[in-house]
Amino acid sequence: MSLLQALQAHTLPEKYRNMSTAELERKVHSIKEEMGERLFIPCHHYQKDEVFQFADVTGDSLKLAQLSQANRKAEYIAFCGVHFMAETADILTAENQQVFLPDMRAGCSMADMADIYQTERAWDKLQSLFGDTLLPLTYVNSTAAIKAFVGKHGGATVTSSNAEQMVQWAFSQKERILFLPDQHLGRNTAYNLGVRLEEMAIWDPIENKLVFDGPLETAKVILWKGHCSVHENFTVANVQQVRKNYPNMKIIVHPECSREVVELADLAGSTNYIIQAIEQAEPDSSWAIGTEMNLVNRIIQQHPDKQIISLNPHMCPCLTMNRIDLPHLAWCLDSIKQGERRNIIQVDQQTTGFATQALERMLALSV
Repeated sequence: MSLLQALQAHTLPEKYRNMSTAELERKVHSIKEEMGERLFIPCHHYQKDEVFQFADVTGDSLKLAQLSQANRKAEYIAFCGVHFMAETADILTAENQQVFLPDMRAGCSMADMADIYQTERAWDKLQSLFGDTLLPLTYVNSTAAIKAFVGKHGGATVTSSNAEQMVQWAFSQKERILFLPDQHLGRNTAYNLGVRLEEMAIWDPIENKLVFDGPLETAKVILWKGHCSVHENFTVANVQQVRKNYPNMKIIVHPECSREVVELADLAGSTNYIIQAIEQAEPDSSWAIGTEMNLVNRIIQQHPDKQIISLNPHMCPCLTMNRIDLPHLAWCLDSIKQGERRNIIQVDQQTTGFATQALERMLALSV
């Protein structure tokens, strides 16, 4: 297939662009009803409402992959999230199940900040610096290839919910850890466990070098220089402005935010932690939330008894997650119904094997 043909195969046909919202919704409803249990639509919390309304289940990336794995009746899984999430679903589901991503452009800038070539190159250099004292951990927000690399080298995946538990486990295995690809989650987690900031180094994959001022033997955590493009946009100035304008407002943020922002917030935790904290909060309480805007807006709608704002008033939704829209969902389901196998996410057998090891090490410790 030529590059042009490949692009055309993943380009939304004009007819779906020209359909009204009502027509698109009727099509999705109709296909869901016709296919029944053969079709499964997991939907991430950050999705647009126009897509979120059709979810069979909702949650964070790992939960959705696990629910896909548990649903043995579904032949077709239309994963409404981003590429690495659909990869994890494909890794965990059975061979007779197919995973589809409605728009193949729905990637993740954080996951893209650590590719396998950079990681293998970094590992060789870090081994020469530290010897066999390193264990790699990767946030589940990473590509299948990175998960496989970590699995192959004895490491595990982590989520924002179990990161502290997994980092503690890693330190029981080796003297040091390499944390991919989000430096902020790695830094916040290690700091909460008592690792001093001066004991944390940064690996710069672009410059292919270690950034660290102290003696090498004092480095306990090597943080990959990656970040979430959404959560890094919450700043100390945002916190200061909320404190000034709303002195009694609580600030809750995701641990993908910078150390400085997490330090100044009242609470920090995973997406699920944030949702539950607001659900359990007293009526009339007030909150500034530092996470993705689609989710914040949904929380605001669901809790009219509370005053809720975004920590950053100029925050936009996750742009890559937002690529999954109603026209692409309708096209994806139409293609599945008609037997056209496009936008399939398929991880090769070797990668699946090692990535599964990384995931299973985490899941075994998270029971």
